[in-house]
Amino acid sequence: MAKKRPQTKAKQPQITDGEIPVVGAREPCPCGSGRRYKACHGRAAAQAVTELVHRPFEDLAGECDWVALRELVPAATVELTLKGGLPEGVPSVTLATVLPMAWPALRREDGSVLLGLQNETASGDISRDLADTLQRALQADPGTPVQGRRAPADGPRLQDLLDPEAAFEPVVHSGFEFWVPDAENATPDVAASLERANAAAIPTVRLAGVDAAYWCETPEKNHLRWVMPHPEERLLDALARLHAAGRSSLGEGTRLVGSFRAHGLTVPVWDLPSGVGAEDVEKPAAEFAERLAAALATDAPLTPDERRARGGLTNRQVTLS
Repeated sequence: MAKKRPQTKAKQPQITDGEIPVVGAREPCPCGSGRRYKACHGRAAAQAVTELVHRPFEDLAGECDWVALRELVPAATVELTLKGGLPEGVPSVTLATVLPMAWPALRREDGSVLLGLQNETASGDISRDLADTLQRALQADPGTPVQGRRAPADGPRLQDLLDPEAAFEPVVHSGFEFWVPDAENATPDVAASLERANAAAIPTVRLAGVDAAYWCETPEKNHLRWVMPHPEERLLDALARLHAAGRSSLGEGTRLVGSFRAHGLTVPVWDLPSGVGAEDVEKPAAEFAERLAAALATDAPLTPDERRARGGLTNRQVTLS
């Protein structure tokens, strides 16, 4: 009886991760492992696409305003500055809170680009999705919108495309006339769309004396929503110290009622009487900023009253993202 030859496995070619092509998730992985792509080299790519980035706007100029425009402000625009300047044929790039038909971006007839911020994104990294949309808008034909898609996992982020030294200066609008170059002579369909959008917009004003604080008017009461860059736990401690000492308000009839948590930052919220306008809270907000800075610098343990105040603020915290 002949002896069986020992079984030997053929050596698989050594392929580096950078050489692995993308194939169907259920197809054999091209690396030769015998496993499906989704369970082998496709796993890292899938994780990169779905993993939530806690602070997508971190290291961008105006991070707090990015968060406000993404979550709180109905109608606003910001002129963006790209690293290396604008491509030929693109006179400007403008960030907008929202665009007509919820388009992710629009290349206008004159070649300028509008990039929408308040859109659903396909991955866990808003910055990467917006950067992908921006790149495609820069190359789109004039007069065409850009549709959404899932950005490549290894694609650039906004932090790679935007000039970090450029100012980020939001302009808050009372309506969406910035959608069209000549709103007064818009077609009936466009005029009707603008009218509907304007009717739904909550009047909003960005305070001039402090960063990323936005006053808004609602039928029953007004509010101030202030996006702050401080670490959450330290900020809640500082707010609790002020609240327990009766120093957390912005004047008579105003009240710190809680906070939002959005894209890794905390957004304290104050209720204001209906008669209190944005200009009325400019000075109280600046004074509060000074009190908050002193409270943030305090390392002493919280007193029982301060701990109770902190618990109340934490219980009234809502996560937006």
